Amino acid sequence: MRVFMTGASGWIGSAVVPELIGAGHQVTGLARSDASAAALTAAGVEVHRGTLDDLDGLREAAAASDGVIHLAFKHDLAFSGGFQGAADADRRAVETFGEALAGSDRPLLIASGTIGLAPGRVATEEDGHVPDPAHAAWGEGPRTRLATAEFVLSLASRGVRSSVVRLSPTNHGEGDNGFMTAIVGIARGKGVSGYIGDGSNRWPAVHRLDTARLIGLALEKAPAGSTLHAVAEEGVPIRTIAEVIGRHLDIPVASVSPEDASEHFGWLAGFLGADSPASSELTRELLGWQPTQPGLLEDLDKGHYFNTPSA
Repeated sequence: MRVFMTGASGWIGSAVVPELIGAGHQVTGLARSDASAAALTAAGVEVHRGTLDDLDGLREAAAASDGVIHLAFKHDLAFSGGFQGAADADRRAVETFGEALAGSDRPLLIASGTIGLAPGRVATEEDGHVPDPAHAAWGEGPRTRLATAEFVLSLASRGVRSSVVRLSPTNHGEGDNGFMTAIVGIARGKGVSGYIGDGSNRWPAVHRLDTARLIGLALEKAPAGSTLHAVAEEGVPIRTIAEVIGRHLDIPVASVSPEDASEHFGWLAGFLGADSPASSELTRELLGWQPTQPGLLEDLDKGHYFNTPSA
């Protein structure tokens, strides 16, 4: 296939690219900067210069492709207080892709998340949906992204082989600069490896190379309207993660009260206190996906998260 990708130079996308090229696909990646363009060229990707706001350019690139993988999101805007603007831009881009692919039976795959789908119990691919996704409201905040995912699934009725891959909150691996790196950085800076309350709340986890494999499978054969979970481990207790970090940094491991969590963990507090285990049983049955990479605790024990001071 000729595949158009957004986010191709990002943490997940840079693992998906060699997965696709190795399977014989040709990849064109959206690049908004010279650095991204250079990274894509070095990876064997054709460069399409532009941004998520360049809707005409996105429409043209999608129309010229055999399928679209949309992984980009304006994280810099979102984490600087502009989450709604980032989510709105994401929705406009997805609508543009839907228009370009309508009636073609070509694939459109986007990334979403698993946190908050079914708090306190193991979420499945059947959770988190609305009765009429075609009319899912834009809403506000994180709900906007959920509505966008539902909109993508509704495109199945318009002749698009649409699928949503819900990512675990940590897609770990060497070079990760996400949640795990942030947690290590906070522990290093505070001199204590903390967890909230009793730390029994759970996060699903997956190695980014396993996620890349799932995205490749979904591109090739996921049925229209599929919801997929990139989950290798259903739920790793946060306290267990904190204990591994404390051991590697040689610092105490301690509980942080819910009242003090925001002061201690900053923006991470709301995520770190979530109990959001998730299953991928239906995804594995549908696509034959089987994670093969190390689990989160094993990956932490490899030491690469602790080699240099975290920001």
